[in-house]
Amino acid sequence: MIRFLKDREIYERVVLEAVPAAEAFVWIATADIKDMHVSSNGSFRPFLGVLADLVDRGVELRLLHAKEPGPNFREDFDLYPGLINGLERQICPRVHLKTVVVDGRVAYLGSANLTGAGMGAKGVNKRNFESGIISDEAEIVTGVMEQFDEIWMGAKCDACQRRAYCSDPIA
Repeated sequence: MIRFLKDREIYERVVLEAVPAAEAFVWIATADIKDMHVSSNGSFRPFLGVLADLVDRGVELRLLHAKEPGPNFREDFDLYPGLINGLERQICPRVHLKTVVVDGRVAYLGSANLTGAGMGAKGVNKRNFESGIISDEAEIVTGVMEQFDEIWMGAKCDACQRRAYCSDPIA
């Protein structure tokens, strides 16, 4: 199955359905990351709370992003102490891909950053215009995972020529 998603569909299919259903791992790559909120039991809470719930269930989390998030993200991060050891993070200033892989069985690949206007619960008139695909086809999931893992493991670092901009070099 390959399904085209746009705008709020990304939030519904990826953020509300795929990620919370993870059983083994979630890998997220995003250029920008902000204090994104999601609907939960009739109110809203930080997406970091969803990730903390996954950590509590033993799900492994990896977050690959281009720069340090802002103070609102850091403040919410501190509300979930389980994320300190349960969320692996790597920062690479060249990361511009936006992907989510859940359990090696489904992958999102598209334009939306991990922000409220990109993937979050923003209203229809406050959202970015985004698009992407979600797929459970092995070739697509494997390709997304291979690219993510290559960056995560530092395979691109020696040839990158941007090490001076790395706040915490991968390799």
